[in-house]
Formats: sequence, C-alpha cells, structure tokens
Amino acid sequence: MDTEPDGRPGGDQWPLVAGYLNAASMGVPSRAVVAAMRADLDRWSTGTATAPGYDEDVRRARAAFARLVGADVGRVAVGSQVSALVGLVAASLPDGARVVCPEGEFTSVVYPFLVHADRGVRVETVPVAGLADAVRPGVDLVAFSLVQSADGALADADAIRSAAREAGAIVLADLTQAAGWLPVDAGDFDVTVTGAYKWLCAPRGSAFMTVSPELTSRLRPLYAGWYAGESPWDSVYGSDMRLAADARRLDLSPAWPVWAGTAPAIELFADLAGPGAPHVDAVRGHGAGLADSVRRGLDLEPTGSPILSLPDADGRVQAALEAAGCRVAARAGGVRIAFHLWNDGADARRVLDAVRAR
Repeated sequence: MDTEPDGRPGGDQWPLVAGYLNAASMGVPSRAVVAAMRADLDRWSTGTATAPGYDEDVRRARAAFARLVGADVGRVAVGSQVSALVGLVAASLPDGARVVCPEGEFTSVVYPFLVHADRGVRVETVPVAGLADAVRPGVDLVAFSLVQSADGALADADAIRSAAREAGAIVLADLTQAAGWLPVDAGDFDVTVTGAYKWLCAPRGSAFMTVSPELTSRLRPLYAGWYAGESPWDSVYGSDMRLAADARRLDLSPAWPVWAGTAPAIELFADLAGPGAPHVDAVRGHGAGLADSVRRGLDLEPTGSPILSLPDADGRVQAALEAAGCRVAARAGGVRIAFHLWNDGADARRVLDAVRAR
C-alpha cells in the first residue's frame, strides 16, 4: 500500500476528511469499502446476491483479522457487537466468580458480567493504573480495554498478564480502541474482543473474538446456530448438532451486507498494520504524531497515542472545536480527539488554534 507525499500511510485509500477527528467513535470507510458495499447493493437490488456468496466475505474478513492480530485463523470467531462476545465469556464463569475491571470502563466490557450478579458473580472496579495490583489469588477473570475508550489511556498489559498468571485468572482484552493503529498480538491474552467499526473503519455490525485453544472448549456456544456448525450449509435443519471444532463454534450468524464491507476494511489494515507489514510503524506514528504536535503546542507531554483527551466539564472546548469545523466527542467530562489516516497537519493546526482561542 502506497504512502502519499503528505506522509499518510495508505493515503490513496482515503481522501482528506477535513476536521473529522472522531475515529474513536466511528471510522470513515476507505474507497475499497465504499466500492464493495455499492457493488453488494447492486447485486442485492438485482436479485443476483446469494446467501452462500457472503461466506467468502466472512472468510476473507476472518483471515485478515487473524493476520492483523497475529492469531491462527482457527482461534477467531465472528460476531456483531462486543457485548455479545463478552457475554459468552461471562456466561461461562462459575457461580460466585470474581471479576476485576477498570473504573470507567466501556460498559460493553462490564455489563455482561454485572448481569450475573444473581448467581453471585462479583465485579470489582479499580483505576486502570492499579489493575494489575488488583488481580490477586481468588480473582477468576480480569477484563479491560487495552486502550481506554474515554480518554485513550493505555493499560499496562504486561503487568496485568503477569499478575493474572500468578493468580490463575483469565485475561480478556477489548482491542476495539487499539486494533488499527496500535500493533497488537492476540496471543498475549486468553480472549480478545474487537468491534470493527471504529479504527478498523468497517461498517457497524461486525466484531471479532480470539480465544485460546484451552479456553475454547470451556465457553458455552450460547448463540449456536447453523453458522456455528462444522459445515454450516449442512447444519440448517435438525437436531444432529455438529459444531465446528475450533473457534467457529462461537460464531454468530453474520449480517451479510455488513461483511461485504468488513472484508476489504480488515484486509486493508492487515496490509498496513499487521505483523511485519511495511507501514506498521507509520500507521501508529501518523495519528500519534498529529496528536503529539497538538500536545506540544498546549505544553502537554507527548504520549505516542493518536487519542487526545482534554478537560471540558462545561463543554466550551468542544464548542470551540466544532465552531472551527472539528468533529469530536464528549466523553467522561472531557473532549476526545482522535487522529487517523484521513487526517493531516491542517487538522492538528485547526485543533490547536481552536483550543488556544476559546
């Protein structure tokens, strides 16, 4: 994938989308995604789309995601939303299980455990910086977003994994705010979940789960249907259930048109940011460099993250940014600004000028 003269990795895949600084809420589709979804709409509208034809889109997307996060494709399950995939794990915990999560964690990672309170599942929340210290013997599972949704804070995954190993706890990491800009290795965790519509710029309604081989057999396939069968198209009728032997047994039946767009979206990022990809460092460096230029202009320490959170209890910063043509998000008493591959230096200057002038 080429890099354009302005330094944007994969710059040929996106036009400059001036002022759109909200990848952490919803990504912008690449040209390939738009073309694929338009072609799919044409097939659907002319009666030439077929149900089995979408299997290739799901296969491509699953394979590309495995490549992006360095996982064996047999460890990857597909779904629709993060909460549904986390729910599979929560339902498989024993009565009375103890779970630790960060304070202020995205609720799709927390609610699926909280709803099991009636059978004694307990959820403890602690500051993300103290998460590793809270994983002690007796904790069954630690669940966290590798990159926090509210402000982009990066969890100390190494310390959390080390503590979990000593405690014998399962580690579940949500990669939704990481995959697409931060190199990740799914093998570092027992379970990962990823919504694909943010930094991976897929249409909303596709998500991925990776599961260690040891844990796959322990998770109950709550959503088992024909698509979870060893041979899906031979699993559409009857009670002779033969689920897939690998993580496909956890699949949710795909919403077909969504996957027509998801396949090229994930393939693009696997090419750009997967292990060994030629632009893997440039992808992270592009957005982080823009965000850090704003931080330096505001006398803040650079962090190497494309997500910039500024205090904004009264909404004045957000109002100033929006008046300057910036699309951002209000989160947890602050304004969240996210730079991705369609942004350039003009966007960073727009942010800096707006914040300084407010």
